[in-house]
Amino acid sequence: MTEPKQFLLDGEPIPFQPGQTIMDAALAAGVYIPHLCHNPELAPHGSCRVCVVRANGREVSACTAPAAAKLEVESETEPVRALRVAILQMLFVEGNHVCPACERSGACQLQAVAYYCGMLEPRFTHFFPRRELDASHPDLVLDRNRCILCELCVRASRDLDGKRVFAVSGRGIDSQLIVDAPTGRLGDSQLAVTDRAAHVCPVGAILPRHRADDANDRRGYRVPIGERLYDREPISRVGDVALHDRSPGSRWGGCAESTGQDAGTGDLSAAKSAPQHRLERHSIGKTKLERRLEPKLERQPDPKREPRLEQTPTPEQDAAASSTSVQEGS
Repeated sequence: MTEPKQFLLDGEPIPFQPGQTIMDAALAAGVYIPHLCHNPELAPHGSCRVCVVRANGREVSACTAPAAAKLEVESETEPVRALRVAILQMLFVEGNHVCPACERSGACQLQAVAYYCGMLEPRFTHFFPRRELDASHPDLVLDRNRCILCELCVRASRDLDGKRVFAVSGRGIDSQLIVDAPTGRLGDSQLAVTDRAAHVCPVGAILPRHRADDANDRRGYRVPIGERLYDREPISRVGDVALHDRSPGSRWGGCAESTGQDAGTGDLSAAKSAPQHRLERHSIGKTKLERRLEPKLERQPDPKREPRLEQTPTPEQDAAASSTSVQEGS
């Protein structure tokens, strides 16, 4: 028997099959590598660069670099982490991401990956680009302010739906998502709420107005903060947003519970049973919901720092004080 091919990822052997990328093999082995534009249903793209790793001394994107024997890959070293955090910081300042006011907060992959990597504040100057919000579609809203140009919707519409509704136009900071319609408006395109392209967005750029199985449900995003996807568990255990969007009528505003079918397709069901230190090295210790529900500790009074309460003098003390003042003045 021939031994299975494998490479080293942070010193641990990872088996792989011919044709797999570093990302494919890592996910199949239950090892999480942060990513945004990767989707196992679609061809690798490498546009977000968040999955950057160091392979045999050079930086590559794990979702496009093929796995190979004798490959030594670094993903959780300090230099790679710092590079990944810088990429996330740039993604945040290039768009208009206001997490506290976003309907996708708690179920946003960009937010969840930032938490996992320890990116809690941007370092660069915000661009504040002027981007349009398209609410012309009866079932979907397109908010370009949140778009990170991962092209997941572009690839899904082209390769899975066969419609080619979306494309990216422009260069650099002027790049933007455009819609194939005579008017350029989403409402005049062929996009349907049941299309795969409507449910692969890792952020809040494409938001369903209602459930795909109930045209009369106009409640929009119905799951409250604290009960959303990444409020309960970190992304290293839950997996990508698109993995939970296969059943557009479920409780996650289009996101179903993970079925845990196949870790090789990006579902981290196998990772849930893997050693914890391989999964949550940099995730925040407690979920936002746990921290919110954690009982507040009552502050113990400190006699050295507590302010003294003024006591009301008794009549005898008033009389003694008046006598003393008279004697001093005479």
